[in-house]
Amino acid sequence: MQLINLWSSPRNVSTAFMYSFAQRADTLVIDEPLYAHYLSRSTAEHPGKDKIIASQETDGNKVMQKILSRTSPEIIFCKQMTHHLIQLNTDFLSNSKNLVFIRDPKAIIHSYSKVISNPTMEDIGIKMQLDLLNELKNRKADYVVIDSSDLLSFPSASLKKLCKMLAIPFDEHMLYWDKGPRNEDGIWAKYWYANVHQSTGFSPYEEKEIKLNAAQLKLYNTCIPYYNELTNHKLTI
Repeated sequence: MQLINLWSSPRNVSTAFMYSFAQRADTLVIDEPLYAHYLSRSTAEHPGKDKIIASQETDGNKVMQKILSRTSPEIIFCKQMTHHLIQLNTDFLSNSKNLVFIRDPKAIIHSYSKVISNPTMEDIGIKMQLDLLNELKNRKADYVVIDSSDLLSFPSASLKKLCKMLAIPFDEHMLYWDKGPRNEDGIWAKYWYANVHQSTGFSPYEEKEIKLNAAQLKLYNTCIPYYNELTNHKLTI
């Protein structure tokens, strides 16, 4: 069994990425297995927090041990949020392929603020993504950095190159899926997945004009150096 962890920033197209891998006959996808672990150990107030905690194992170490103990199917793809990596033994990173999935923090902040006002650095997770990248390097663990703008601009080429790096065959079915909710969705889908439930594939990338208020702009200016450093390591298409 090969474990692939997608370490995403929030308000990225990570759910679409998960839906893409769900089209593969050789793959099981798992939606944010560490969400309850994170919520039970942080002060973050997310919609449906109590129900999410009740729906999952709250010990992230047990969660990842159980996933790694599986012998089938051939591939397990876990959609993960980088900021969920708190108070956790991260030795499992060395036993998985790790995709660090980044997005321009301006777009993240703008989108995140529509659901949760006044996001913080911890919410956005950009610094944690760079910290994770450095940890993966130190562990000599397998990793790939992917920018969502590249995936949306060139979905077929991006997935083909990624599959080659993961040593798995590319499957054309990864480019399309049926509209609407999926069985793989976590119970938090109703709060976060409205847009992706309207999709049938990766939507073409559009660079939009985004205006941030003063507090959001301050957060963006703090985030951007970390994002710029991450882009220096990204997969080139």
